[in-house]
Amino acid sequence: MATIRGGGGDITRDRARQILHERGLRATAPRLAVLRVLAESDGPLSCSDVLARLGETDWDPATVFRNLVKLRDAGVAPVVARAEGIDRYALAGPGSDEHRHPHFVCEDCGRVACLPGDLTVSGSVDAPWAQSVEEASVEIRGHCPDCLVHGDEVSATTELERGTTT
Repeated sequence: MATIRGGGGDITRDRARQILHERGLRATAPRLAVLRVLAESDGPLSCSDVLARLGETDWDPATVFRNLVKLRDAGVAPVVARAEGIDRYALAGPGSDEHRHPHFVCEDCGRVACLPGDLTVSGSVDAPWAQSVEEASVEIRGHCPDCLVHGDEVSATTELERGTTT
């Protein structure tokens, strides 16, 4: 039996079909492929990220985008981050508010990652803004661990070339 993996555990191909049917969606090949990519990811993905992970397919980018929108509208893959104005999707778990945690955006590579741990932010908004707020998210920016390692190597090489190391 084929399995689709996700941050919340593995789901079978049959379970993926069931999820789609429960939300009133047909289990088309592109939709199942997009669902698989989201399930295999360890963080939120943009449409471009999904296209890159799908690799060579017969589907055009518009088909993939339309399927992401259908999955979003059905509550299967909500937009969980909007770093730099780009929607990023994640596979929804059993709880509707499950994806309420900070996201890290790398200033170097642009990667958006779910931050582990229990960092929480609380507060309230006073009138007249209280009724205007529909949702809130926390976005933390910096340099991801991969870029920090790579950046240190680049810095050391540049210093050696300049003769500025001590």
